[in-house]
Amino acid sequence: MCHNKSLSNLYEKDNSSCIETWWHFTWESVHKFLITYFKKSKSLTSKVLHYFHVITIPPVQHNITHASNLIYLDISSSGYSGDGPPHIDNLNWLSPLSSLKYLNLSGIDLHKETNWLQIVNTLPSLLEVQLSFCKLSNFMINPSIAYLNLSSLITLELSWNNFTSPLPNGFFNLTKHINYLDLSYSNIHGEIPSSLLKLRNLRQLYLSNNQLQGPIQDEIGQLAYIQYLDLSMNMLSGFIPSTLGNLSSLKSLLIGTNHFSGEISNLTFSKLSSLDSLDVSSSTCVFQFDLNWVPPFQLSELSLKNTTQGPNFPSWICTQKSLQFLDLSSSGISSVDRNKFSRLIEGIPFVCLSYNSITEDISNLTLMGDIIRMDHNNFTGGLPNISPMALEVDLSYNSFSGSIPHSWKNLEIVNLWSNKLSGEVPMHLSNWYGLQAMNLGENEFSGTIPIKMSQDLKVLILRANQFKGTIPTQLFNLSKLYHLDLAQNKLSGSIPECVYNLSYMVIDSFEPSQFLGNRRPIINLFTKGHDYVFEEDSDRRTIDLSANSLSGEVPLELFQLVQVQSLNLSHNNLTGTIPKMIGDMKNMESLDLSNNKFFGEIPQSMAIITYLEVLNLSCNNFNGKIPIGTQLQSFNASSYIGNPQLCGAPLKNCTAEEENHKKAMPSRGKEDDESIRESLYLGMGVGFAVGFWGICGPLFLIRKWRNTYYRFIDGVGDKLYVTLMIKLNNFHRNRASTS
Repeated sequence: MCHNKSLSNLYEKDNSSCIETWWHFTWESVHKFLITYFKKSKSLTSKVLHYFHVITIPPVQHNITHASNLIYLDISSSGYSGDGPPHIDNLNWLSPLSSLKYLNLSGIDLHKETNWLQIVNTLPSLLEVQLSFCKLSNFMINPSIAYLNLSSLITLELSWNNFTSPLPNGFFNLTKHINYLDLSYSNIHGEIPSSLLKLRNLRQLYLSNNQLQGPIQDEIGQLAYIQYLDLSMNMLSGFIPSTLGNLSSLKSLLIGTNHFSGEISNLTFSKLSSLDSLDVSSSTCVFQFDLNWVPPFQLSELSLKNTTQGPNFPSWICTQKSLQFLDLSSSGISSVDRNKFSRLIEGIPFVCLSYNSITEDISNLTLMGDIIRMDHNNFTGGLPNISPMALEVDLSYNSFSGSIPHSWKNLEIVNLWSNKLSGEVPMHLSNWYGLQAMNLGENEFSGTIPIKMSQDLKVLILRANQFKGTIPTQLFNLSKLYHLDLAQNKLSGSIPECVYNLSYMVIDSFEPSQFLGNRRPIINLFTKGHDYVFEEDSDRRTIDLSANSLSGEVPLELFQLVQVQSLNLSHNNLTGTIPKMIGDMKNMESLDLSNNKFFGEIPQSMAIITYLEVLNLSCNNFNGKIPIGTQLQSFNASSYIGNPQLCGAPLKNCTAEEENHKKAMPSRGKEDDESIRESLYLGMGVGFAVGFWGICGPLFLIRKWRNTYYRFIDGVGDKLYVTLMIKLNNFHRNRASTS
């Protein structure tokens, strides 16, 4: 759609040829179109077309020949805001555009167009073609295409498609002048065609994230002008050819995450003086680098993760003074030169040394990086200082000791799990408004849980420390919190009643990734009897308050968090009954209420929690018969043991006496009530005898009546209690929203 400017102001008028009218098609209405005409002109400048957001070509192009001199056509879907991607069923209308030099259809659904390659070949003047995200699947060449050519083509962008055929060897015989080729993320399989390696003018070649197999042929060394080569994330195998070392113009070499083997020596890289980015990660190659080798290049990005570099830190890496990105995770390093190592890592914006065995004291360093990942090592001493610009720090699974330095602030994600840290949690860390995830589990932190926490906090893990006192009410006002783990501390008191403010544990759909961005959540999740470590975006919604000294009844609001997937309240002194509304927690996968003082019957509604995989109600005072239903009977007896008055599969069958006990005395509280009532009635005077035996007598003489009456009274009481609590909650919520 055009801007509100006259077209005459968008281009310089030409005395011999000018645009009198123009096409104006917009994605806003696929079924409506307006055709106007171009007078024959030498060109339609990109300056004019810049003011068209999107152009739609209509199904009838009876006047297409009037645009035969068009040289620039961009109808990509950028700026499109409709439902689903726009689509074009065929491209035959392109054929008359014999002067077309630039074509961009990126983001247009072309999955119905099977002859796109033949049609493109009818445009002999093309210099640049962009067809990314077009759902193309066919890469077959019609035999007649051999008589056509794309000799003028310089740029070909076909990334993010879904090709079902191998790369056609003959296609690259038609494009010998091409210097930019992108086929990444397009499901291409088979071997790299030999004809592709004969494109001597190639400057940029991107084939990453496909299913290419076989070796890299030695002919790749003939791409004398290649500057950017990306073959990463494929299934290529064999030796890395030494001829790669002939590509002296290379600036970026990305061949990581393949199945290469054999040896790689520094001779391969000795001529690559322009190299800026290098990725040889995730390979079984043996790196044979001379200890005194000094590379002819200065890298800004280096990834050697999942390779064998150790045990010594590669000395040649310490010569790289311009590194912005360094990933040496899982590379078998255990020994470093303290001075060289310290100077190297202090200034790198992104450093990842995870999953090594580096033993070093770095407490005197100030790490200036934005993202620092040095987890799963043997670092000792105090925590290093960090830059105020740092966003993410992961130093988990080390042996750091002492307290958290004052410089640790302004962070979005911090993970210090499994160290030997102590002291209180500093306010400048927990109350930083941008903090989104904090994992301080398995340390020796003490004191009380901070009252003030970031309102953006999504993940809070304080498990296995020495925190005492009560759970702050303010903690349950963090509406974005979806993972809370306070287990194995010394917390006491009751669970706050305002847990319904945890909105992200109530709403049906949300994406943690949109809140954590590209940062990795650092979640150690104890559920289903195992410890899981999530290092990628996870939407698990969890509450774990186990192994503390919490007491009192569980707030009814806790069971209104219907999206919670794992709830662990075990090993406390909690009491009360399980409410029927627990059946609304349909996403529950793990529930552990063991080793408490819960009583009463197990509600029938639990039988409809279909996703439940782990259940532990052992060591409480539950009574009656376990509700019949496939779900609850699928667990073994260990889920229910330690409840003497509980019966039914998978425990022993209920006896007739136990069945009657269940009907007559649904809870311990009702036994006391009945005894009091009977004593009261027996002590009444003779004057009340007639009224008593006429109205109340049948309740004692006829068991069926008595049981029916008590069930009615209990049902009314339960309904009144639940209704009252829900209305109170709604009242408080509405009052808070209006204040």
